[in-house]
Amino acid sequence: MKTFKLSIAAFLFVLALPLQAQTADEILANYFENIGGLENLKNIEGMKMTAAVNQQGMEIPLEIYQLKDGRQMTVITFQGKQIKQGVFDGETLWSHNFMTMKAEKSDAEQTANFKLNMNDFPDSFIDYKEKGYTVELLGKETIDGAETFKIKLVKEPITVDGNQEDDISFYFFDTENFVPIAVQAEIKSGPAKGQMSESTMSDYQEVDGLYFPFSMTQGVKGGQSQPITISKIELNPTMDTAEFAFPEEMAEEKK
Repeated sequence: MKTFKLSIAAFLFVLALPLQAQTADEILANYFENIGGLENLKNIEGMKMTAAVNQQGMEIPLEIYQLKDGRQMTVITFQGKQIKQGVFDGETLWSHNFMTMKAEKSDAEQTANFKLNMNDFPDSFIDYKEKGYTVELLGKETIDGAETFKIKLVKEPITVDGNQEDDISFYFFDTENFVPIAVQAEIKSGPAKGQMSESTMSDYQEVDGLYFPFSMTQGVKGGQSQPITISKIELNPTMDTAEFAFPEEMAEEKK
């Protein structure tokens, strides 16, 4: 794997193009070009990420699977046990309960909202107009000392407590490399409702001709965040469909 570097051609392009000439679509076009090409991204059928999350000084291994047809899951290894979270087989969304280790289905509202993201692999900005999304360049903003282009992405409305709400995210693209280094969005439910979530991305590395961030954090803007370090990314992995299925035998035990 090679460390991500801005091409000379792209660098000269940045110098030659004034801010007022920039549009959201131009920034996205440069982003796709710099990370390996839009068509190459579209050709990805799936992805497996081997990573570790740092929680209170403890490194917890995890594997993240995402497939083009919308199926995905995260497998956490903790105290010798495998715990599946955010498992989606295309119809059912489920996770293991950390306390009981039983598989539990998400409610209808959560599942419906999750289904809206099925066509977003591997990137929400791919064919965004065809999906009915809108993007808007809001100007520049400094994130962690880096100058960025702030782009607003509006996707299909989600349902929160029975009411439809706009699904809005703010992406911050480094003005030198045209890659996103942060994403912010309003938290719609739970104890942190109303606050802004923030994910950061860095250490872009090459995998089969495409570039992906190998270092990320997730948390609440201005608060604590969890670092996630990726050690390996595998494109188009072979997956057993049964891995995503809700374990009905565990559901029967619960009755």
